[in-house]
Order: sequence, then C-alpha cells, then structure tokens
Amino acid sequence: MQRDATKQLEEWRRSSLPKPLVLEGARQVGKTWLVSDFGERSFERFVRVDFEDRRDLQHLFEPDFDEKRILRTLRIATGTSIEPGRTLLFLDEIQQANRGVTALKYLRERCPGLHIVAAGSLLGVAMHRGESFPVGQVDFLRLFPLSFREFLRACGHRELADAVAAREWDVLAPFEARLNDLLRNYLYVGGMPEAVASFARNDDLTAVRKVQSNLLAAYGNDFSKHIPPHLLARVRLVWNGLPGELAKENRKFRYADLKTGGRSKDFEEAIDWLSAAGLVRRVRRVAKPALPLAAYEEEKAFKLFGLDTGLVAAMAGLRAETVLDGNRIFEEFKGALTEQFAYQQFASRPLERIAYWANERSTAEVDFLLQDEGRIVPVEIKSGDNLRSKSLRFFCETFSPGKAVRASIAPFRDQGWMENVPLWAL
Repeated sequence: MQRDATKQLEEWRRSSLPKPLVLEGARQVGKTWLVSDFGERSFERFVRVDFEDRRDLQHLFEPDFDEKRILRTLRIATGTSIEPGRTLLFLDEIQQANRGVTALKYLRERCPGLHIVAAGSLLGVAMHRGESFPVGQVDFLRLFPLSFREFLRACGHRELADAVAAREWDVLAPFEARLNDLLRNYLYVGGMPEAVASFARNDDLTAVRKVQSNLLAAYGNDFSKHIPPHLLARVRLVWNGLPGELAKENRKFRYADLKTGGRSKDFEEAIDWLSAAGLVRRVRRVAKPALPLAAYEEEKAFKLFGLDTGLVAAMAGLRAETVLDGNRIFEEFKGALTEQFAYQQFASRPLERIAYWANERSTAEVDFLLQDEGRIVPVEIKSGDNLRSKSLRFFCETFSPGKAVRASIAPFRDQGWMENVPLWAL
C-alpha cells in the first residue's frame, strides 16, 4: 500500500538534526507496517524493538539514560549497529518500556542525527495518564485509516486517485459513476489496512466483515486488559452506543442517550480514554466562527465520531446488500456513514482545526468548519438527493466566509459563493 504519511516521513528524514518522531494512532491502522516499509527502503539499516514482545528490554531505561549503555544493549539485542545518519531506530509499543517516553529527550540531546521513531497502540493512553513527556523535544505524526484516495491506490486505481487529488474535473467526468460505486464500497470496507487488503485481493464484502469483526473483538480485549474496572462498563456504553449517536437527527452528543440520567461526570473519563486510544474523536461546536476556532469552541457541546466508517458499519450490522442498492448506503442511519466518511477524510489531512457551527437555538447548523492556512471553510455534507442548503447559505450571508463547500453525490459545480464537490473528492 502507498500511504500519504510516507511523504511526511521523508521530510522528517531529510532533517539535519531530527527530533525523535512520535507516531500516534489507534491499534491496527498500520503504524508498524508504515515505519518498517519506510525504514527498509530509506535507510541502510533498520532496527525495530517491540517492547511488548521483548519483555527483557522493558526495563532498559530504568537505571539511567546513558546513551552508550542503551545503544550497546540494543545493538546486542538486535544484532545490528545503530549509527546516526545510517540507521532508523524504531521503538515500537514504547509505552510498555518504563520511562521509555522520557528517554526520547535524552536520546535526542546525546545522539544528534540519530533518526528515532516511537510508536504505541495505547501510547496516547499512557500520556493521558500523566507519563512524563519531553515537551518540545519530539515531533508528532498521527496515522489514520486509509483515506478514500489511499483506498483507490490500494485497489489498483492509482491514476484515478491522482486525478482526484489534482481536481481534474474534465478528466474525471466520464468516471463519476465508477467513483461513486467505489465510494459505496469504501463506506462499507472503510480504511483499516487489513480490511482494505482483503477487499483488494478478493472483492468479497463477506470476508471484509470477518476482518472487521476480528478487529472489533481485539478492541474489546484491549478494553478488558487496559481499562480500570471502575471505568470499563462506561467505556463499553460509549463505544457500543457510537452508531446510534451518529444516526441521531441532532448529532450533538447527549450523555442521557447512553444511560437514563447520564451526566458528563459519568462518561467524560470514558470518552477521554477512547479518545486517547484513538478510537473516537470529538468535534466541538462553535457559536462564533472566528480565528482561531479553538478559542471559540464549547467544551460541553460536541459531536462524537468513530475511527473508521467500515468499523462503524460493522458495529451497526449494516448488510453487504446495501452497497448494491443504488445510493441507499449514503442515506443509511440518517446519513451517519456519509458524515463519518467526511470527518475521516478531513482528519487524515494536516488541517489546523475541525469544528462545527450551530446557532444558539439550533435552528441552523453547518456540519463542519475547517480551519486551514488562516481561513475558515464551512462544509455541508449531503447524503441524499435534496441539495438545498438553507443553513449553509444563512451561514455565508451572516459571516461572509469567502467560499463554502457542499459535498454530495452530484458532479462538481462552482456556484460562486459555493462549490459543490463530489463526496469522493473530499
């Protein structure tokens, strides 16, 4: 597979004095594969240390942060020399090594020029629990499931993906039906690498669902293994209730929908855990769409999105036949999968901020506000044939954003104040 994140890894590699790179992302989004593929192709030597597998090395950083002792130990353990400029050192599942995250600071200071990547499926949880972190001493890269363009490439449609990326509307016009068909498949398959690989090999949605079920079972096992007992039941309520939350007419998250009388204090910690594990993400409401969006976000008003549209479809029990039934899949669960898809595409890009807007009475709402390069772009997602955009027009007349976007299954059209962009081009 070709991942867009490889370009960011290449930019990091070219740094003369690289900071250790912390690769974040949920379990099974392809972190280990990405770094291994990159290391083997771009460096003379690639050294991977999996601290979950190598329990004998989990205490490596406890005595001290002496770089000579650490590198000598790793050289003996792996049988490979570790040299700045020639070796990529990959510290996988680093949260399993005591003081491993803290060690990154000292390795950066004492081994200038050494390329180090650290990753871990629950690294975000470890940081969330207060692990000492070398602020300013590391760079970050978050990996998400495959975007639709990456999905196209993985399925053998590289030239289509390149044309979509370049917004070559005239070239793409003859292939709109084909792209919408591929998009229907993506909503069901999603972007988890194993599910995409299965679909690319076999074109079998039943086999894809088995992969997704196994992934969901693995996440369930993680819950039992890593979540404190007092929190486990609430995490499961939030996680299992995600498809229902997405399918609500008003997608603002309500704690009472999870449990009668539920309040923020009952579930806030559970959502924090799932967010730290990379399995859910909050998109907060802003009443005033001004820069920076973060300054105007409301802490208690948010939508909750899942990691992957395919996993959400599996959790909801969406049948494979839906993919073949015209545009029905776009409208399933009141368009929930379509909005989840849109969020997934935005999250995989290096945007500055993602939020949504609703007025005080909630009579008008814009699905997403994207902050990027000093501007705010309102985006409305249309899952059905009704393309009226009353809320989007009201927003533009009130706040004059300059350009708005409506995403639907209709072809590209520039209406001056608004661009209608095909969903597959998000």
